[in-house]
Amino acid sequence: MEIVFSADQLATVQELVSRYPAGKQKSALLPVLHLAQQHFGGWLDVPVMDYVASLLTLDPIEVYEVASFYSMYNLKPVGRYVFEVCQTGPCMINGSDDIIDYIKQKLNINVGETTADGMFTLKTVECLGACGYAPMMQLGKHYKEHLTKEKVDAIIAECRTKAN
Repeated sequence: MEIVFSADQLATVQELVSRYPAGKQKSALLPVLHLAQQHFGGWLDVPVMDYVASLLTLDPIEVYEVASFYSMYNLKPVGRYVFEVCQTGPCMINGSDDIIDYIKQKLNINVGETTADGMFTLKTVECLGACGYAPMMQLGKHYKEHLTKEKVDAIIAECRTKAN
C-alpha cells in the first residue's frame, strides 16, 4: 500500500496546520494522526508515522512519542471492534478487573490481542472520564457503562450482528 494522502486529505492537513501560528505545525499532530490512522487501515505503523512527520516537518521521534503515549492510537493492527476497558480506580473498585477477565475468557484473547477472526481487540486504558458510570469501556465513539457480564454478552452479540 502506498503511503500518501489523497488531495482532499492533504487539504485537510493544511487546514489543520493553518489553525496554528507559523512554526507551530506540531499542534496539528493529534488530528493528523487520527486522519492517518483512519486512512491507513486503523493503525499507525512506522512508515505511516514517518509520513506524518514529513508532512508536519517534524522529527519522526516526535510523532512516535505522541502516538505511543495516547491509547487512542493503535501501533499494531486491531480488530473491527476495539473494546477499551477503563482500569483506573473507580472502575477497578466497581469490578473492571472482573469485566476484563470475562471479556478475555469470552473472546479467548488477552489484553492487547485480537480474536482470530479479526473481529475484536481488547485494550485496557486509563481514565475515560466517566467515573460515575463504572465499570465502563469505550467502543468506537460510544461509551458502554455500568458493565455487567450480561451487558458484555449483549455488546458482543450486537457487534457480531452488525458485522454480518
